[in-house]
Amino acid sequence: MWFTTQDQHLDRHFFLLAVTIYGLSMIYSVFLWRKGFRRDTWVNYFLLLAGFGLHTTAMALRGFDLKHCPVNNLYEATTFIAWTIVAAYLIVGAFPRLRFLGAFASPVLFAMGVFALMPSLDPPHGPTPEFSGADTSLHAALILLAYGAFGLAAVAGFMFLTQEHNLKFHKLRAVLTLFPPIQRLELITNRLVLTGFILLTAGLVIGACLPRPAGTEFFDDPKIIWSGFLWVLYLALLVSRWRFAQSGRRFAVGVIGAFAFLVLTFWGTALLSPLHHP
Repeated sequence: MWFTTQDQHLDRHFFLLAVTIYGLSMIYSVFLWRKGFRRDTWVNYFLLLAGFGLHTTAMALRGFDLKHCPVNNLYEATTFIAWTIVAAYLIVGAFPRLRFLGAFASPVLFAMGVFALMPSLDPPHGPTPEFSGADTSLHAALILLAYGAFGLAAVAGFMFLTQEHNLKFHKLRAVLTLFPPIQRLELITNRLVLTGFILLTAGLVIGACLPRPAGTEFFDDPKIIWSGFLWVLYLALLVSRWRFAQSGRRFAVGVIGAFAFLVLTFWGTALLSPLHHP
């Protein structure tokens, strides 16, 4: 058999442990919020690092059995997006002034993990994989990495709004907090959105070159229409930011709103898509 139920259960056990650690990180984050981030966040960083190790093991177990990027269903897509978010955080969190982002990433990771563990999202695989070929795996990986970048951009945007509020109404708290300067948060948000947009563009270009079943039109597929709209949405955010000098506050609100739209509509369009959910 290509992928056994026992293998599937083993990787889910590892992922469950990872989600449990993300939950512990979320609980610790409440302590950081109450203290106004005036304490170092190494504990949170190492919690997320431990969760990342278990998360990576779970994905590797399934990926080795599938022999390609594990993004065959909503469970696998969700776990991949969460993995990109925590991987990106561990990189930027190595810098002390950015380590606070874990306190905002952990609730997102925990919520995504709990959602992914719903049994209906991970039905048993058949005797053959639903996808095959390196091009398909690369397409899926780039798209999901883009979603991860957009998720971190939303977290940074939320931090920007929080710091802006502190500066306006709680000046002492803004000085004592471990948040980076508001200008740096604004720069981080801009760069993450740009990175996600480049990854999304590359993923869509590769996806357009993939073979499709006979009689199937790309632009009749809800997921493809949705992806095109998402691309235009983030392009509009970038253009408005650079061309029309949109304020940092409005840009942050737009980034958060765009990611909320992504999360709330991703699953529905995937289920309606004959190409992505045959």
